[in-house]
Amino acid sequence: MPSQTFSEIARVDARDKVQGRTTYAADIRLPGMLHAMLVPATIAKGKVTKVDVTAASRIPGVVYILSIGDFPSLRPQISFRGQPIALVVAETIEAAIEGAEAVSADYEALPFLPLMTSPGAQRVPAEGFNTGDVDKAFESAGVIVEGTFETPTQHHNPMELFGTVAEWSNGRLTVYEGCQNIEAAKGALVKALGLTPGQVAVKSEHVGGGFGQKSPPKLQSALVAHAARLTGRPVKLVTPRGQLFHIANYRPRSVHNIRLAADAQGRLDAVLYDVVQENIPDGGFRSSGYHEDIARLYAIENFRATAGDIHIDRQMPRHTRGTHPFPAGFALESLIDEMAYKLGKDPVQLRLDHEAKNDIIAGQPLSPHFLNDCLREGARRFGWSRRTPEPESMRLDDGTMVGYGVACGIFGASGSAAETTLRVRADGTTRVISSGHEMGQGIRTAVANTIIQGLDINPDRLEILLGDTTVGPQMMTVGERGTASIIPVTAKAVQALRARFDELAGPNQPAGNLHEQLARLKRPQIEVVVSELAPGQDASALDAFRTGGRAGAGPEYPGFTSMSYIAQFVEIHIQPRTGRIRMPRVVSIADIGRVVSPVTARGQMYGGVVWGFSTALREETDVDPRFAGYLNADLADYLMAVNADIGDVDVGFIDKPDTMVNAVGVKGMGELVMLGTAPAIANAIYHATGKRVRKLPIRIEDVL
Repeated sequence: MPSQTFSEIARVDARDKVQGRTTYAADIRLPGMLHAMLVPATIAKGKVTKVDVTAASRIPGVVYILSIGDFPSLRPQISFRGQPIALVVAETIEAAIEGAEAVSADYEALPFLPLMTSPGAQRVPAEGFNTGDVDKAFESAGVIVEGTFETPTQHHNPMELFGTVAEWSNGRLTVYEGCQNIEAAKGALVKALGLTPGQVAVKSEHVGGGFGQKSPPKLQSALVAHAARLTGRPVKLVTPRGQLFHIANYRPRSVHNIRLAADAQGRLDAVLYDVVQENIPDGGFRSSGYHEDIARLYAIENFRATAGDIHIDRQMPRHTRGTHPFPAGFALESLIDEMAYKLGKDPVQLRLDHEAKNDIIAGQPLSPHFLNDCLREGARRFGWSRRTPEPESMRLDDGTMVGYGVACGIFGASGSAAETTLRVRADGTTRVISSGHEMGQGIRTAVANTIIQGLDINPDRLEILLGDTTVGPQMMTVGERGTASIIPVTAKAVQALRARFDELAGPNQPAGNLHEQLARLKRPQIEVVVSELAPGQDASALDAFRTGGRAGAGPEYPGFTSMSYIAQFVEIHIQPRTGRIRMPRVVSIADIGRVVSPVTARGQMYGGVVWGFSTALREETDVDPRFAGYLNADLADYLMAVNADIGDVDVGFIDKPDTMVNAVGVKGMGELVMLGTAPAIANAIYHATGKRVRKLPIRIEDVL
């Protein structure tokens, strides 16, 4: 299978989605269901001394109120503004909202640090990295460029809010919610409610966008489940976006100081890199992770990275699409462009000249990759040869300034132990019990294409079950792990089922497709259960997968490291009098190994370009330092890209398998697709205006 390209099929869930038949957690309606609303803390740090629910309890329709001391997560110590201090449960959503607004509280407030730059905020060192002789390289350097780059606080803002529906039946709990890691959600519920794993089921068959926000267990899940147990009725909570801004994780602000040295011959020789970010003590988003991918992007042998955190009093930041390589790549790729100008070299050629073969982090070879192919194909499609290199040298007839920019991105190719059950029946149906979460990225279509390409079945009667702990273990779908883990085991199941059928049927196989053949052989069905491991894993990883533990691996594997790559080319137009920035076209070419589902892969690429534009030119969460709260906590005030912002987007793939990482040769792309877009835009703005902008988002005032 890895030797052949995958055919193109339509997205298997497209019709249901456009017709509104796809069911998300907030769509669940159960008999007798109650509605809930959180009451958020109005201070950033301190202690709740009193919660008054008297007025709330008198509101018609209010059934139950949980407050401080009624559940472990409702604790008096306040760590961030918006932390839940009560939950109001009512017959209607309107009564729940009115009841929540009627709850009042008294506090003992403490001083707090809302920002990295707040007086008293201090840097806490984190683990760094050093290889080669950086000092010697800078001492002998022919050219040095350096800069400080800033990326802002940003929120994920998937369309789907945090929706949780909890129902108890005969001592068993079922929770419906949009989630990227339902095994972790299940484990958190088991622990919080004192249950056994067999008493809890979590269902997340469709997720309305995640992007990292829906990876960790949610604060509200166990609270809603507890309310359902106390009331004896199902309870639904859909957290409003304004509250979600304050309790969900987000991308932290970060500041990157970077120096880049080239030797007398113009070879890139050394990087000196320091990063600091906002965080909380013991936060889950490591500042030591920023250098890990960018250090593998080019053949630069001398690299020193230092890192630190500045602890603030807001909720925990965590992974957001693109994770560490997004802000780190903005810094490095902007400086690579500046170095190209200093050396008098073409920015594409400079990158081509520094193709990495070895992983300087792990000290081992990189698996075969095709970043240079991405650059060459992107340059060809884009018409890079038409670029005149001097800044401010390209204009339209009406005076509009034109800039061309290029940048690259890199992300680790991870995998996971996984298991699949594949069953083909004589009645014309096929069922696969898979693993993972469908968040819009198209994992169901990828699974379907793998099966349809390998077996002659009825494609319109294929059922794919995933995102449900009752059908089997579910791996977390984060960090480009989903398709790269479930497709290899699905392909293995296809081969195993084909082999079993050949053994059953013998040399004289009956006519027809696989269903008809089974019918003629008078066999009601044929089924296989298959497991697969990532490179270097043993049986313990499969045990972890089956019990909700950590079963992932990569990008460092025994003897090699595997990465995904992308090259972004953008054209920017800037109106000289107003500074209005437009992006009429983009070319985006990726190396993601074998492309299993071309339709949904292209969709990922389009979405990555749009979000890359949005993060570069629109998105920033405004923090009010008086309260450590967010000022633009809704879609009306949080600026993001809209259709009118996006011009022509041309995407493509190298489509060459990386068979070192798995048998199919597929690698992930969900994080990768937005990488490189922001620095490509910044580089194009420099080409158009001669101005280097080293902070995001780039505003009109930055180019005037």
